Amino acid sequence: MREQYMRTGEGFLLVFSVTDRGSFEEIYKFQRQILRVKDRDEFPMILIGNKADLDHQRQVTQEEGQQLARQLKVTYMEPSAKIRMNVDQAFHELVQVIRKFQEQECPPSPEPTRKEKDKKGCHCVIF
Repeated sequence: MREQYMRTGEGFLLVFSVTDRGSFEEIYKFQRQILRVKDRDEFPMILIGNKADLDHQRQVTQEEGQQLARQLKVTYMEPSAKIRMNVDQAFHELVQVIRKFQEQECPPSPEPTRKEKDKKGCHCVIF
């Protein structure tokens, strides 16, 4: 079932809890699985260190999260769902990453010249 979600997803939040080292250590495996399912070398993803409000219970430092993000070549953010810190920003960032990726994959078609418009009568682009 997980692979079906991976096949249909346009982008992913790779979420771990900063209070759980085990969840952090699973991220690399999930990222590799997504790339394998998508049959790609890169795909829109953001690394999320959740529960950033629980500083006193941290098992993963912000530096470790940033280092893994550099290794995976993704953006790193630390939100807290409990206090609604950076939650909306994380989703906005993911949408921007997806759009940038899609533009690189399928750049917009150039506008037809005036002569081409006159010949065909209309201009249609099919994606």
